[in-house]
Parts: sequence; structure tokens; C-alpha cells
Amino acid sequence: MSPVYAGRYLNVNLTDSTWREKHIADDDVRRFLLGSGYAAWLHYQTMDAALPPLDPASPLYVFNGLFTGSIAPTGCRTSFCGRSPLTGIWGEANVGGHWGAALRAAGYDGLIFTGRAAHPVYLWIDGRSGTIELRPADHLWGQDCHTAHDRLLAETDARAQVAVIGPAGENLVRYASIITGGEREARTAGRGGLGTLMGSKNLKAIVVGGGNARPAYHDAIGFRQAVKAANRWIADNSIGMSKLGTAGGVAGAEAAGDLPVQNWRGGSWPEGAQRITGQTIAETILAGHHRCHACPIGCGKEVEIGKGRYAGLRGHCPEYETIAGFGSLLLNDDLESIVYMDHLCNRYGLDTISTSACIAFAFEAYEKGLLNETDSGGLPLRWGDPEAIITLIHRIARREGLGDLLAEGVRAAAARLGPQAEPFAIHVKGQEFPYHDPRARLSMAVNYATANRGACHLEALSYWRGYGVKVPGLSHFGEADDGTFDPHDSRGKGVMAARYQDYIAVYNPLGLCKFIVKGLTGPEMVAEWVRLALGWEWTADDVLRTGERLFNLKRLINIRYGIGRQDDTLPQRFLSEPRPSGGAAGVLPDLERMLEEYYAARGWDPLTGHPTVARLAELGLA
Repeated sequence: MSPVYAGRYLNVNLTDSTWREKHIADDDVRRFLLGSGYAAWLHYQTMDAALPPLDPASPLYVFNGLFTGSIAPTGCRTSFCGRSPLTGIWGEANVGGHWGAALRAAGYDGLIFTGRAAHPVYLWIDGRSGTIELRPADHLWGQDCHTAHDRLLAETDARAQVAVIGPAGENLVRYASIITGGEREARTAGRGGLGTLMGSKNLKAIVVGGGNARPAYHDAIGFRQAVKAANRWIADNSIGMSKLGTAGGVAGAEAAGDLPVQNWRGGSWPEGAQRITGQTIAETILAGHHRCHACPIGCGKEVEIGKGRYAGLRGHCPEYETIAGFGSLLLNDDLESIVYMDHLCNRYGLDTISTSACIAFAFEAYEKGLLNETDSGGLPLRWGDPEAIITLIHRIARREGLGDLLAEGVRAAAARLGPQAEPFAIHVKGQEFPYHDPRARLSMAVNYATANRGACHLEALSYWRGYGVKVPGLSHFGEADDGTFDPHDSRGKGVMAARYQDYIAVYNPLGLCKFIVKGLTGPEMVAEWVRLALGWEWTADDVLRTGERLFNLKRLINIRYGIGRQDDTLPQRFLSEPRPSGGAAGVLPDLERMLEEYYAARGWDPLTGHPTVARLAELGLA
């Protein structure tokens, strides 16, 4: 066994407060890696498609990636996986920071939780003493994520790492998140409601005290040299991210027609975007920088508000998705209010993407007369009104009034309001859209339609190509015969989406941050790290083939949950309503053409959307 990974995990039964240590077979790691790949393999072998997501028997998988806790560039990522309470299909939420490195230092690659505790508990793992305990958490139930985080450190170990849910997870808001890092360095496993799954099990937190189980490498000298060179390369190609974080992309996205405006109805919003972009943050409220374990980029930012209503607030800087969601999507250009909204969501344990999307849906429903002030509890739902947005965040987390409906997600809310609400319920397979417009970067249209966890930009990241990011080994996909790349041309974008999905599919299982792809890390570089660290004879083709295997495996899980060709589509707004102005004005994706291309590239049946037996055999999944 390679010493890079620990080769074991804990299987915790919360119903009877027992746990068993389980071995991870080397052959399984070679086929599926760790992280969400290994979790998907375990789930596929034992899943009961009739089991509701919040049934006590529904498992929660928490697995580090293969490189998590190592010196590999950004080797920090952990995947929380299971059947999504929001979508009802495969769900995974990935987080960086330092929690995963602490779990690896404690000698484990992961945890599986089944059952439901009789009362609130948290799991305490102390790698230094070998202690494993399920401790009462009644005194923490109802507390927000940051308060509970600090109390857990006080009663365990000040050096420990905490993954915790807040009131949203306890109240079973369908898109509740899991927070690590505390108030100033908050990192979020956000999408799909994996925090809801924790809440359904009465599991408030997982606290890890670290230990001395450090990774070793097949060729330690060669690996360290390769990592040193890669860190320089990645840092040199990520200067903007290092200085401004992801928020630095807001103004550029607006110019490209990529930024969502007024629940995806609008076109240009340049003045508003400029008031909330990362450059403005840097000039006004930026207070510090932080980075995840082994990260050469350092995109984490802290902000501090010195005056006004939110004076004294210091904490995590909103990311691009949060700024787009609570900003342009809702026509809100009050930067400091967006910082406060992000702060509220992190305290409650709410996914900022789904929360802002549900609020935008409510605003449009109110505008169209499908909701009135009786439904909203007397609250006028006006575009650009920070007070209305903040009030709805509170109500969603607490499931109060209209918030109880919105806590179910836009798909369920639209079903309640009737057919007139369907056209502006923006989701795929039940998951609300992240904030990159598939009309601006057409490869993202087919990616959103086919992504395994519902609408997800992180399953391909091919929109970066439209911004000029040429990833070595991938940049030729989607190009015309003369080598030019037109992000508004549907031709070739189906194949492009499939190949980008294959590459990105290895990142969570390897424990690597996807931002290094923007730093021009291609599959050959990743293969070199695997060769040196583990001694596997990997090539760039092996990286892509492994990603293809993992993507197909998750598709097989979703097929068991009833997903097929009929679900690989987009909201009608993206298929028939072009943006009225801006960098993507008038552009619409030819989704049927791209899907035909995509299914052929994948070896999937074009009528059912199922992988063919021949392709599964090629991938070792027969």
C-alpha cells in the first residue's frame, strides 16, 4: 500500500453509538481514487434507490481525496457525499481549508455515518491520543456555526479542526451547508444539502484533533522537486486570484454577459457590477488574506466593515458566486449588505447559491402576482432591496412563513405555486443554477444539463476557456479547424464538455482544488504527481480515463434514481430567451446538437441517456 493515503476509514452507526474501522483495498483506490470517487463506489454497491435521503439508514460519506494532507499543490479537499435532500439524486459537496489535513494526520481517509442519534451529538477524533468519542451536543443545538465552532474548540483542543452545521441543517432546509474554519476563514461544503443530511442524523459536528500520521511518497525527492516547480507555475498563473480572490471576476463576468442579472432576465449591469466586484473590495474593506493547506494561490480573503449599519463586522470575504447571487441576480449593488448576507448564511449554514436563487424566484413570483404580501408576511419583495433579502435569509433558515416554502428549493416551490411559476424556476434536476450563464459560454449549457449533481459549474469549468484560459492538454477541445475558439458557437462544445468533465472529475477524488486548473495545471502535470507520489505508471490518458470512469459511475447511480435523457435539459429561459444586451446579447445554445455530440463522445445511448454496455466494459464498470 502506498503511504500517501491512510487506507482506512471509520464506519459510525449513530443509532447505537458504535463504530468500526474499515480497510480500503488498494485495487479500489487505483480504480476510483478516494474522495467522492470512492464514496460513489461504496454507495453504488449498497444503495437502495427507494430509501429517502433523510431516512436514518441513508448514509453520509465523508472522504478525503488521495492527496489530502500531503504536500501536493492544494492537497486539502474533502468530499461530503450521499443522496441529496435537495435533488433526490447523487449529491457531493467539497470543501478545502485544513479540516481534511487534520483527518489525514489522525490516520483516517474518511468516515461513513448511518443511523440517527437519539439526541444531538458530535464526533470527536483525537489523533494524538487515539480517542474516538460520540459526545452530547444538546448544548450546541440551535447555535450558529461560528458560535458552535468556538465552543467546540474550547471543549476539545484549540488546535482542532471543526466541520459543523447551523440552524439551517437542524431545521432540515434542503440546501443546508457544512462550515469549516470558523468566522474568519470559513470554508463551505455548500451544495445539495449535505448539511441537511447531517441534521437529519442529529450530528452537529465532526471535530478532528489531528495527529502524527504524515504521508510518505514513492519518490520523495522527485515529488518535492515537482511540487516546488508546480507551485511556482500555478502561482505565476494565478496572480489575479491571489490578489483579489474569486470576487475579482465579477466585473469581467458582467462584460462577457456571464453574470446573472435579475433572475437571469437582464443583460448589462456594468455600474452595479463595478460597485460589488473584488477590485472595489480591495480598495475599501479588504482586511487580510488566508490560504488552505498546501495552497500556492491563497485566494481566501477577509473583510472588515468600519462604519455604517454593519460596522464591526469582520469575517470571510464573499466569493464570486455569493456576490453574483446576492448582488446582480437580485439587482442589489450594496456591497456591505452582501458581506452581511454572506455572514448570515455562514452562521446559519446555508448554501449561498441556492439561498439567493430561491429569493430571486420569490421576487419574480411576487412581481408576477403569484405571491402577495399575505404570503410574504407583509414584506414587500422588491428587486435591489437589501432589507427584503436579509429578512428572507432569516426566514429560510428558521423555516418561518414564506421561508418554509423557499427552504424546499425552487423546484418544490414552483410545484406549489403552479405551472405559471415553472418558467422562472431556474434549476437542473432540482439544483439551483450557479452563476455563470450558459448563453455566454455555450459548452456550459450541455455541462449543466448533464452534470451529475444537477446544475453545477464545477463539474466542467469549461467556461474558463472563454476567458482565455488554455489548459495544457485540453485547450484544443471546442476549437474550429483554424484553431480559433468562439464561446458562442455550439459546434464542438458537446465533446468539449465531456472531456472537461472527465478531467475535472478526478479533482475531488484526488483532493486537489480546481482553481489550479485556472493556474494552467493540465492532466500531464497531475499524472506526474501521481507517478512520483504513488509509483503508479500514470499518463495524461490515465487521468482522463479515470475521470471518465468516475463520471459514468455517478451517472449509473443517478440512473437507479430514475434519471435519464429526459432530465438532461435546461430551464426554458436559457433556451428561448436571449440576454437583451451585453457581451452575450442574442446568443442561445443549440442544446440538442450539443447533446447529440456529447452522447456520442460518451458512448451513451442517445435515446435513454444511459451508458452503453460496451463503454462500461471499456471503463471497467461492466
